[in-house]
Amino acid sequence: MGGAAAGESDDATKDSADNASVGALPTATAHPGPCVVDAHHHLWDLSVRDQDWITGPALAPLRRTFTERDLSAEAAAAGVTATILVQTVTVAEETPEMLATARDSDLIAGVVGWTDLTSPETDATLATLLALPGGRHLVGIRHQVQSEPDPAWLLRPDVRRGLIAVADAGLAYDLVILPHQLPAATTAARDLPELTFVLDHAAKPHVSSGELEPWATDLRAFAALPNTVGKLSGLHTEADWHAWTVRDLRPYADTLLDAFGPSRLMFGSDWPVCTLAVSYGRTLTTAEKLTEALSPGERAAVFGGTAMETYRLGERPSAGAAPRTRGDDSHDAPPSSAE
Repeated sequence: MGGAAAGESDDATKDSADNASVGALPTATAHPGPCVVDAHHHLWDLSVRDQDWITGPALAPLRRTFTERDLSAEAAAAGVTATILVQTVTVAEETPEMLATARDSDLIAGVVGWTDLTSPETDATLATLLALPGGRHLVGIRHQVQSEPDPAWLLRPDVRRGLIAVADAGLAYDLVILPHQLPAATTAARDLPELTFVLDHAAKPHVSSGELEPWATDLRAFAALPNTVGKLSGLHTEADWHAWTVRDLRPYADTLLDAFGPSRLMFGSDWPVCTLAVSYGRTLTTAEKLTEALSPGERAAVFGGTAMETYRLGERPSAGAAPRTRGDDSHDAPPSSAE
């Protein structure tokens, strides 16, 4: 798959490293902290459900099944110790399947699922999901807002009601949006300070063209709100898949770091989508290169701490906590479908 060429020699200078193609980047060997969290990846089984967004020859390498076993091998080789599994389709059945997969995995620490935010039953649906086998792994909700024709979809009254239900359940809300939808996301986050909004893939800036504005200004306005978090993810596939360099990605990564700060930014591979441009291990290598100026503590936040805090990984419900009812895994039934 595009971009993962051979060649692993270290670059002599920062400039040469930034100009080097993906094939020239060194393999990650020294990880930034004891716990490396990949805060964004996907899994799908085409024998269970089609992924109707995988169309055309360019996306053909993704038209196969990607399992937790595939992921575990990649993560082990890269030194990743925990992950967040993120929804791919707006189908209600996918989230219970992902929760069951997470329950049976030693790697997947959390699930960002999907539910219909426009439904008046969103609160009840979330309570049901949290009580399912593996329900304690539900840490967030996401919808493909990028596909909504209305740029102000997030501001609709029915969507706002759904977002409030997400907050009341103690979950985060992942945003997969395009640059022109950032202003609406900023308004939604400002209007709902009790909800943590997590920006996936930096709102997909136009890395391939090198265009920074108005994306950078709009991103900074979003990140200025204290209930927002960003992911250092998805930049490779917004660049030229076959010829991107670290230098191409650096202005966007620097903007993310400056806007959110390390304590509100988390690494995500976007595997297996990333394989269109780069291997799993190289996503981590690249992120390490892009954050090399940070202190050890700051790097530990980006590569683990921020995800742990944002998604409340490892927490258990306690008396008086936000209503985040979760199932007891000791009584979980077998998963409803095989991975």
